[in-house]
Amino acid sequence: MFRGCLPILTSLRSMSKRKRFILTSSLLASGLLTIQVLGDGFRYQEIFGLSFLSILLTLWSLRESLSGIRFLTVSILPPFFTAGVGFFYFLLPANIFSQLPVIILYGIGFYALLLTENIFSVAAIRTIQLLRAAYAVGFLLTLLTAFFLYDTIFSLRFHSWWNSLAVFGVSFPLFLQGIWSVNLEEKLERRVLVYAIFLSFLSAQLAFVISFFSLSIAIISLLLTTLVYVSLGLTQAEFQERLFRQTVYEYLLIGGAVLLVFLWAFFSAP
Repeated sequence: MFRGCLPILTSLRSMSKRKRFILTSSLLASGLLTIQVLGDGFRYQEIFGLSFLSILLTLWSLRESLSGIRFLTVSILPPFFTAGVGFFYFLLPANIFSQLPVIILYGIGFYALLLTENIFSVAAIRTIQLLRAAYAVGFLLTLLTAFFLYDTIFSLRFHSWWNSLAVFGVSFPLFLQGIWSVNLEEKLERRVLVYAIFLSFLSAQLAFVISFFSLSIAIISLLLTTLVYVSLGLTQAEFQERLFRQTVYEYLLIGGAVLLVFLWAFFSAP
């Protein structure tokens, strides 16, 4: 039996990085589909298990370029993205037409996430092209992950204090990874931790306040995600030393537009 496994182990060890990315994304997307087939009994445990598996598969897929703090930083977004999509997936209507596209998009999204994390891990060692594209993809996936997880938190109908704590717990690692990815330091600088804690605290405070408003969960999640968009975007610009007046105006314009939508939803609510 052990001899029969040797060719498989050898094939896995010699597999190219791109093939590992495809295999990892396919396995995780299949795992999400399997959870749906198995039913509701242990749904939360299964999603957490799949999220943990995403960490192991990510580390295996990127093993050549990982060392030091990169073991931590590249292991943040994959499980949170998996958990966010997994929980949001089960809030959808239980039919193949709504859920199958999510599974396909998750597989594609996770493949893009692996490519992004690979660029970050390699760029921390040497200069690499496509780093700007990796910033854009990583930023977008961070926003999607935040939206899915915020939507899940408020769907559980927690007390306002628990909403605040849960939002802080979700936001901190996302901010940490997003800020670290700007300069890709070998160690986590104190400045990165301070900014991540402060921005997570702001998100938690907004979550606490907004818990008292009678609004749809989608609007609440959108408002919190917009705060992540504005605060993380401005912070990344600050760390890149590109925090120009035009940059501030662009982010505040988006934030102001979402705030107007929030105010309209609030005053038009019955």
